[in-house]
Amino acid sequence: MFSRGRYGDVGDGRDIGMKRQRYLNHNPTYFGAATGSSHTYDASSYGRYRDGDDDREMGLKRQRLLDPSPSYFGRTAGPSALYDAPSYGYMDPPLPLPLPVVRLRGLPFDCTEPDVFEFFHGLEIVDVLFVHKGGRFSGEAFCILAYPLQVDFALQRNRQNMGRRYVEVFRSDRQEYYGAVAHEVSDMRGGSPRRTVQRAKSNDNGKESVEHTGILRLRGLPFSAGKDDILEFFKEFDISEDSIHIVLNPDGRATGEAFVEFASSEDSKCAMEKDRMTLGSRYIELFPSSAQELDEMVVRGR
Repeated sequence: MFSRGRYGDVGDGRDIGMKRQRYLNHNPTYFGAATGSSHTYDASSYGRYRDGDDDREMGLKRQRLLDPSPSYFGRTAGPSALYDAPSYGYMDPPLPLPLPVVRLRGLPFDCTEPDVFEFFHGLEIVDVLFVHKGGRFSGEAFCILAYPLQVDFALQRNRQNMGRRYVEVFRSDRQEYYGAVAHEVSDMRGGSPRRTVQRAKSNDNGKESVEHTGILRLRGLPFSAGKDDILEFFKEFDISEDSIHIVLNPDGRATGEAFVEFASSEDSKCAMEKDRMTLGSRYIELFPSSAQELDEMVVRGR
């Protein structure tokens, strides 16, 4: 004979109760609660269970964890810490993303925005800012890209040609770009000449602060330029063909750079006045150099 919840022995009529029921009767805490009592849910104490016989309360594990260790969740816990609105005051504000901008140097005088777009073909250009100094285009520009990741791809275009000039590409930042914008706005509004000159000098790669050794590096030369063209460019100074060193690639082609040795450091300093003057249709950049840099460039071209 079978009845729900127990087995009956037909021979002796003994009832064998369910194991779980017998275990509960002898081990009231087996399932984590006292048996034989009515367990009711007290709506006034959300998150707790109340034992109807002895009024004991069992708190939630998270509440018990918060009480002995107030700083576990990063804030002071109290009776209502579990249900209070979370406080995020301990979190630092998010850092601003870097501005995806690069600086270009050595652009042709007649460069236009479409030329820059073509130079960075395949990249998404947001804005182009051409830099002027003393009312003239300096050959430099800032280019803002759509995403920070594209800056690395833009840097891969470094020393590639735009027309017959190779263009240098440098990583820039928000501060440098905003400084260039402020400089352009000041020029358009007719800013103070003294401040304009000071700003131009400070942005001119520190040329004024470099010690002169009597050697200048020329950049931006036409690829067809020879020593006679450089002699004509510096005709006011006493230099010879032997003091002119045109830099060549390993394959023997001109790089657009050259070094000139002057009679004295004073002559090289005076020659800096020709910085950004034109040779043919190209403007020439001048930089104070040294004998060590000259030797390195000559050896590299061999």
